[in-house]
Amino acid sequence: MLVIDDDEGLNALLAEYLGRFGFTVTAVTHPDDGLRIVRAAPPDIVVLDLMLPGMDGFAVCRRIRETSRVPIMMLTARGDVTDRIVGLELGADDYLPKPFEPRELVARLQAVLRRADGAAPPEVLRAGAIEVHVTSRRATLEGRELSLTTAEFALLALLLRQRGRVLSRERILDETRGVDWDAYDRSVDVLVSRLRQKLGDDSRRQHFIRTVRGAGYCFGGSDE
Repeated sequence: MLVIDDDEGLNALLAEYLGRFGFTVTAVTHPDDGLRIVRAAPPDIVVLDLMLPGMDGFAVCRRIRETSRVPIMMLTARGDVTDRIVGLELGADDYLPKPFEPRELVARLQAVLRRADGAAPPEVLRAGAIEVHVTSRRATLEGRELSLTTAEFALLALLLRQRGRVLSRERILDETRGVDWDAYDRSVDVLVSRLRQKLGDDSRRQHFIRTVRGAGYCFGGSDE
């Protein structure tokens, strides 16, 4: 579970309380950090505050829904009916005003997860002989399971989601920062090189990951 709320005290309380019910909680206070986690390692569910620094919860919800169907529970100190309607229209699965009873939050989270389990299959990204199972965090090439680090998996999923688009090193760094590698520009090239080796690619025979000189990288694997 991912909690995006700028109240560090509440985040700590939620992590402790929800842990009693089997939830493993990752909490962040800034929406940019939350969006990076959703893209790199999608959680089972997102608990999203409305009032956040730099970007409100509505905008965060909209950004998440551009690429993911992860269940979203919105929290807010503003209990206006209009806010609840807007949040649900943007794709939130449920909405709980603050202050709330922690046990009610647990019950609502469990209900949302039950609905989600029966609503959609796990996300699978495919390109030719490559399959990436996002939910179970597995990747295969010609049916053979690939042994990928967290950062390599995040990069492969990102390239497949943005297939055909050239991604700058800065974009890759922003989307995968904080996964399990050092955040500096050269590390992107190192990460790409590691992933290429595991895909059987190299800099001369770029079947899957193409280098676009002066621009970045692009996934160009065939569907055949």
